[in-house]
Amino acid sequence: MLTGNEIRQQFLDFFRSKGHTIVPSAPIVVKNDPTLLFTNAGMNQFKDYFLGNKQAPNPRVADTQKCLRVSGKHNDLEEVGVDTYHHTMFEMLGNWSFGDYFKKEAIEWSWELLTDVYKIPKDKLYVTVFGGDEKEGLPMDQEAYDFWKQHIAEDRILMGNKKDNFWEMGDTGPCGPCSEIHVDCRTEAERNTVDGKTLVNADHPQVIEIWNNVFMQFNRLKDGSLQNLPAMHVDTGMGLERLVRVLQGKQSNYDTDLFTGTITAIEKITKKQYGYTDSKQDIAFRVLSDHIRAISFTIADGQLPSNTGAGYVIRRILRRAARYYYSYLDYKQPLLTQLVPVIAEQFRNVFPELQQQVDLVSKVIKEEEDAFLRTLDKGLKKIDEIITDTKNTNSSTINGRSAFELYDTYGFPIDLTRLIGQENNLQVDEAAFEAEMLQQKSRSRAATALDTEDWVVLAEGSTKFVGYDSMDAQAQVLKYRKVKAKGKESYQVVLDQTPFYAESGGQVGDRGELIWENEKISIIDTKKENDLIIHFTENLPVQLDGPLLAAVDVERRRETMAHHSATHLLHAALRNVLGTHVAQKGSLVNEEHLRFDFSHFAKVTDEEIAKIETMVNEKIRENIPVVIKEMPKDEAVKLGAMALFGEKYGDVVRVVVMDPGYSIELCGGTHVGNTGQLGFFKIKHESAVAAGVRRIEAVSGAAAERYVNEHLETLRNINSALKNPKDAIKAIEKLQEEKAQLEKHVESLEARQLVGLRNELLHKDQIINQVTFVGEIVHVSSADALKKLCMDLKNHLNDHVLVLCSNIDGKAFVAVGVADTVAAAKGLDAGKIIKEHIAGLIKGGGGGQKTLATAGGQDVAALQAVIDKVKELL
Repeated sequence: MLTGNEIRQQFLDFFRSKGHTIVPSAPIVVKNDPTLLFTNAGMNQFKDYFLGNKQAPNPRVADTQKCLRVSGKHNDLEEVGVDTYHHTMFEMLGNWSFGDYFKKEAIEWSWELLTDVYKIPKDKLYVTVFGGDEKEGLPMDQEAYDFWKQHIAEDRILMGNKKDNFWEMGDTGPCGPCSEIHVDCRTEAERNTVDGKTLVNADHPQVIEIWNNVFMQFNRLKDGSLQNLPAMHVDTGMGLERLVRVLQGKQSNYDTDLFTGTITAIEKITKKQYGYTDSKQDIAFRVLSDHIRAISFTIADGQLPSNTGAGYVIRRILRRAARYYYSYLDYKQPLLTQLVPVIAEQFRNVFPELQQQVDLVSKVIKEEEDAFLRTLDKGLKKIDEIITDTKNTNSSTINGRSAFELYDTYGFPIDLTRLIGQENNLQVDEAAFEAEMLQQKSRSRAATALDTEDWVVLAEGSTKFVGYDSMDAQAQVLKYRKVKAKGKESYQVVLDQTPFYAESGGQVGDRGELIWENEKISIIDTKKENDLIIHFTENLPVQLDGPLLAAVDVERRRETMAHHSATHLLHAALRNVLGTHVAQKGSLVNEEHLRFDFSHFAKVTDEEIAKIETMVNEKIRENIPVVIKEMPKDEAVKLGAMALFGEKYGDVVRVVVMDPGYSIELCGGTHVGNTGQLGFFKIKHESAVAAGVRRIEAVSGAAAERYVNEHLETLRNINSALKNPKDAIKAIEKLQEEKAQLEKHVESLEARQLVGLRNELLHKDQIINQVTFVGEIVHVSSADALKKLCMDLKNHLNDHVLVLCSNIDGKAFVAVGVADTVAAAKGLDAGKIIKEHIAGLIKGGGGGQKTLATAGGQDVAALQAVIDKVKELL
C-alpha cells in the first residue's frame, strides 16, 4: 500500500514528466491580499497571473499547497472532526497552465494519473461538466464533454449546475466552468444496489469529489457580466487527504497514515483508545489530529494567536481543540503542545519550516493552552451560576444571551452548553443564541466591509517600480477604481511606473503627490494587492489621462529607510549577543520608529540591551556601504542570507548586505546608501509579545535625535523642580526617604483615627430581628481605610450586619460585613448584597466574599439610601 508521502511524490513526479516546474508551497498566512486572511486554495499564490498583473515565469507548474479553510461551503469549523472528510488545514495538489495547455491536456492527464498511475478502477469514477446556465447566458461546456468521451463512458459524464461546476475566485475576477472527478468508495454490494451517479454531489460520505479541473476563461465584472480573458488558464486542485484515503482503501481520511501517527500519540498521552465511531470521545481524537496541523503551520508561518483577524481564527481553532480534550478526553492540562514534535517530524521533508521552529511553536501553543484552560475553568463556574439562577427563576430554559456569553467570552460551544444543560434538566434557547451570533457576525462584516467597483482601464500595461533609485518619476494612469469602506469613499490608482513603495515586509507604504500640469492630488498610502501596486487617494483630478509626475514625500521616506536599515543592523546584533536562534517574527518600520519581533525565550537584560546598542552604533560609525544586488535564491542562501519564515520568495531575490561578515538579508525594502546615514540608534523599550517571542522598539536617524532631546528636556525639568542640585539622584533619594517617613506618620495618625471611629460606631448599633446592625456614613481618606474599619468592627461584634459608606473625593464607596452566623441563619451574602442591591444605587460596581464585600460608584447622594436598603433586608 502506498504511503501518503509516496502518493504526494507520485503526483509531483507525474507532472514534472509533463513539463511542469515544481514550485514550493506559499505560506499559509496571506500577505498583500486584502481579500484573504489565509491561503485557502492552491491558486492563491498565482492570482496575479490569472488577473494579468504579472507574467508567469513558467507556463506550467505543479505543487502541493498548505491551505486553511474555516468557513464557507462544507467547511464550518464546528463541523470539522464530526465528519470524516473535511479539514481546517489540508494539502491541495495542483497543476497549472498559464495561457499554455487547456481542457484537452488537463482532462487527459488527470485521467491518466488516476487510472494508469494510481490504478483507481475506472468503474468507480464519475465526472461532471458544466451543464450551462440560462440566466447567465452560458452554454453547456460541450468541449469538455467531448474530451471526456474519449476516456469514460458517456453515462458516467454528468451535467453539473452553476453552483457545483462553475468556479469563481470571488464576487468579481477570473472564473470559468470546471470539471470535477468523483470516486465511489462504497462496497461492491452497495454499488450494485444504488447507482453511484445518483449520489454524486449529494453529500454522500463515500461518494466524494477527488479532483477539480477549473478552466478559467472569463472575468466577472462588478455588474455581474462576463468578459473573455485575454488568455485561458487551467487551475486544478486535488485534496491529498481524500486522495490518500481512496488509494489506501479507508472509509475515513483520519484512518490514513496522514493522521494515524497523531491519533496514536494522543492515545499515549490521554491513555484512551480511538474507536473509529461518532462518539464525542472519537470526534475529539479527530478534532485534535486535524487542528494541531492548522495551528502549528500557521504559527510557523509567522501568525501568532491574538484577538483580531487571522490571529483570532488561530486562537479559536486552538480553543476548540482544547475544549474537546478537556471535556471528552478528560485531560485537564496542555495537550496540543505535546503533539507539535509529532507533526514537525511527519512533515519535515515537505514543509520543513515547522521542524526548524519546533521549540518556538510548542511554547506559543503551550502558553495559549494554559491561558484558555484557566478561562475554561472560570467558564464552568459561570455556567454553574447560570444554572442556579435559571432554576431560581423556576425556568427550564437557559437564555440565549447567557449561552452566547459562554461561547464568546469563555469559548464554550453551544453543544457543550446544551450538554451541561441537559444534565441539569434544562434546555437552551438556541433561537436567541443564534440571533446573538448573527448580530455579532453582522457587526464584524460591517466593520470590515469593502465595496470595490470595477477597474476603469485607461491603458493596458503593468507597473514598473522605480522607487529604489528615484523619489519621483514621469508616469501615466493605467487604471483606477472607486472603493467604499465604513461609508467613506476613496479611490485606488495604478500607474505604468511608480517611485511609491507599497507597504510590504514591515515597511509602511509611501505618501506623496501625483502632479498633472494643472492639478495635483495627495497619495495617502500605497499598498500591494498581490503584486499590483495601488496608490490610495481621497479624490481624483478632473483629467486623469496625460503625463503626470509621481513624487514621493522625500523626508518621510528617508526617515523610514533609516529605520529599515537599522532593523537589519539590530537583527544581526541580536543574533550576535543573544544567539543564532534569534529569528525575525514580525516588524513595523515607519518614519517615527521601528518595531522588531524576534524569537527568544527570556527577557533581554539591561546589560544585553547595552551590548546590542553599542554594536549597532559601532556599525553606524563605520559608515559601511549598503550593498544591494539581485541573485538566484540558492546562491543568496549559500552566501549566508537569512530567509524569513512565512515569506514567499521568487527564484531571483534581492539581497541587502551591510558588511558581508555582519548582516546579509533577503529584503525587498528601501535602504540608506551607507550606515553612517543612520546617525544614532537607541532602544526605547523591550517587552514580551507571546511565549518565546520578544519585541524591541527603537529609533534611529532624526527620530533618535528627537527622542534624546525629549529625554534631556525631561531631565532639565526634573533638575529645575529639584532646585538644580549637584546630584539629582541623591536629591530624589532624599525626597523618597522623606515621603516614606511622612507616609508612616500619616498611617499612624489614620490608625488612631480609625480606632476612634470604631469606638464611636460601637455605640451606634441597633438590634433588628436579633441582628446587631451598624449603618453609617463616615469620613475616611481611602477605600482601603473604609474596608479596614469594617473588618475591625467585625472583630468586636457578634451576629452583626455592617454597612459603612463614605464620600471620598466625590466618589461613593461602600463596605458591607456579615457575620458567619447571620449569613447561615438569614441566608445573607455580602457579595450578593453589593451586586444585587448596592451597585445599581451608587451607579457603580463591586463584589467580594460572603462575609465582606466592597463597592465603588459615582452617586454619593445615594449613600443614605444604601444604608436604608441593607436595613430593609433584615
